[in-house]
Amino acid sequence: MSNDKNNNEEEIDLGSLFIIIGKGFSKLFRFIGNFFSKLFGLLVQFLLFLKSNLLKIGIGALVGAIVGFTLEIRNEPQYLGNLQVQPNFESTRQLYNNINYYNDLVKQEEFGLIAATFNINPEEAESLKKFEIVPVVNENDILTSYDELILSVDTLTVKSYSFEQFKNMFTDYDYKIHDINVQATKNNVFSKLDQTIIESITDNKYFENLKKINNENLSTTEKLIRKNLSQVDSLHNLYKKVLLEEAQKTSSGTNIDLGKSVANSKELELFKTNRELNKDLKEVSENLTEKSEIINVISNFQPIGHEIKEIKKNKGFQFAVLGVVLVLLLIILLELNKFLDNYKN
Repeated sequence: MSNDKNNNEEEIDLGSLFIIIGKGFSKLFRFIGNFFSKLFGLLVQFLLFLKSNLLKIGIGALVGAIVGFTLEIRNEPQYLGNLQVQPNFESTRQLYNNINYYNDLVKQEEFGLIAATFNINPEEAESLKKFEIVPVVNENDILTSYDELILSVDTLTVKSYSFEQFKNMFTDYDYKIHDINVQATKNNVFSKLDQTIIESITDNKYFENLKKINNENLSTTEKLIRKNLSQVDSLHNLYKKVLLEEAQKTSSGTNIDLGKSVANSKELELFKTNRELNKDLKEVSENLTEKSEIINVISNFQPIGHEIKEIKKNKGFQFAVLGVVLVLLLIILLELNKFLDNYKN
C-alpha cells in the first residue's frame, strides 16, 4: 500500500516537473517569437519610411554629389607617400610627437618653417597637406610582448595580470612597425622628407646613448657566448679522445663499458649545452642586427607618390553621404515636430 502511494507521489512530482518545463519552453519560444515579430515590424517601418522619402533622399544625395564633384574638380590632385619604420629604444612616442608637430605646422600654414625644417623650397612646402603616423597592427606584437613580460616577472605577478588586461593596456606606441603617411599636391616631394624625419630621432643624444650602451652589452654577451662555445667544443674533443683511448685499451670489458657510459653521458650534456648556447647566440645576433640603429627604415618614401583615388576620400562620395544624412535628419526633425504638435493637442 505504501509502495503504491510512493509511486503515485513520484508520478505527481514528475508530472509537475514536466508541466513546469513545458511552461518554461513555451515562454521562451513566445519571447523569441515576439522578439523577431517586433524586429520584423521595425524593419518594415524602416522600409516604408525609406519608400515614402526616397525622392527626398535621392535629391539630397544628388545635390551633395554635385557639390562634392565640383570641389573635387577645382582642387588639385593629391598624392600619398609612405615611409615604414621600426623605432627602437622606446623612441616611438618621440617619433609620434615629431610627426604631429609637422602636421600642426601644415595646419597653421607655417610654410616658411616647414621649408627650413625639411630643407625644401617654399613651393614644395606649400604642397604638403597632411602628416600622419599609424601603427601596423599585428597581434603577434602583443603576444611577443606578453611573453617577454612573463619571462621577466615572477609567477605571482603573472597570475594577477591576465593577457586580456595586458592587451587592453597595449597602445599604438607598443607596436613594432609604424607607417608615416604624407599627403601633398606635388608627387615628387616625398623623397626629400625622410632624412629629416629619421634624423629628428637619431640625432637625439638620449637615444644615441641608449643605443651605444645596448650594443656594447650585446657585443660583450656575444663574445662571452662564443668563448663558452669554444670551451664546449674543446671539452667535446677531449671526451672524444678519452672515449677513443678507452676503446683501444685491452683491459676488461666492464671497465670499457663504464668509460663509454660516462663519456656518452658527458657528451650528451655537452650537446645540450652547445645547442642552448647556439640558441642564445642567435638571439643576441638578431638583437644586434635589429637594434644597430635607433630607427630601422623598412621602406623609404618612393621618389614619386601615388595619386589618391580611393572612393572614401573622394569629395563627391563624401558630400553625397553628407547630403543623405542631412536630409534624413531634417525629415526626422519634421516628423518629431508633428508628433509633438499632435501630442500637445
